Amino acid sequence: MDTTERAALIRAGDRRALARAITLVESARPDHRAEALALLEALRDAPQALRIGLSGTPGVGKSTFIEAFGLMLTGQGLKVAVLAVDPSSARSGGSILGDKTRMERLSRDPAAFIRPSPSQSQLGGVARRTREAVALCEAAGFDVVLIETVGVGQSETVVAELSDLFLLLLAPAGGDELQGVKRGIMEMADLILVNKADGDLKPAALRTVADYAGALQLLRRRPQDPPGFPKALPVSALGAAGLGEAWAEMQALVAWRKAQGHWDRARAAQARHWFEEEVRQGLLAALAREPQKGLMASLGDRVAQGRLTPEAAAAEMLHHLGQAR
Repeated sequence: MDTTERAALIRAGDRRALARAITLVESARPDHRAEALALLEALRDAPQALRIGLSGTPGVGKSTFIEAFGLMLTGQGLKVAVLAVDPSSARSGGSILGDKTRMERLSRDPAAFIRPSPSQSQLGGVARRTREAVALCEAAGFDVVLIETVGVGQSETVVAELSDLFLLLLAPAGGDELQGVKRGIMEMADLILVNKADGDLKPAALRTVADYAGALQLLRRRPQDPPGFPKALPVSALGAAGLGEAWAEMQALVAWRKAQGHWDRARAAQARHWFEEEVRQGLLAALAREPQKGLMASLGDRVAQGRLTPEAAAAEMLHHLGQAR
């Protein structure tokens, strides 16, 4: 199948073509990489979807929330894509990729598309090619793309570089959770949603919302936020309570950012970030090829033997690269 035909099928909303295209962009084979770049270039003028990044502490119910939230959106006539990133084993490189099983009802919804991807060795809670998968979903006509990260951590802030809104999902009555959640991810969040605000946990959830609302007041206001943002809200994925309110807040924030020009500036800054990231990754790949590979190995051996400091070895490697230009 040539690039033009593949692009046409994706624009027509063909699910199988979309799934195969995501597999293509995730491949590391040089010939597949060339095909993927040509396909992405052919789809460059695709309409924009709302990209929502979502992270959360383990056991908070991210999959349950995404399923309930996604079903609410499809019920409003929207098309929803879910890109879920599963952690990969550091030993075997394998991943379970069980998100479609955990979101059984949403996976059967004809207006929804769920794609799990392994994180492999990529840091930041997202897979190496998640941004390209997002672009393919936009080209396929999805209105909202939900990006579920591996789990909460300092490096999870990378998802903010490929989303328009960043949601942080937390559980009620987390004890020291307020201290455990790092400032970096707090500063990136547009909405903090305290899940499981139902039954016996509802009072604890409301207290947790109040705690986070107070903590957010201490953070410096960001230029891309209107007064009152970021916010903390209670939700119940199990009972679908608070989802409509959270969605209304998201829409209000998006409308304000578009009117103020922040949306376009953020998208432009993200494009520049990923250009620079591709250059960095390309340089690292070049270092793994000869003749640089041999020099890297030699310098690495000297560092390991204590004959050279890591800083001096790095300076020598960079000097060699400068001379090789």
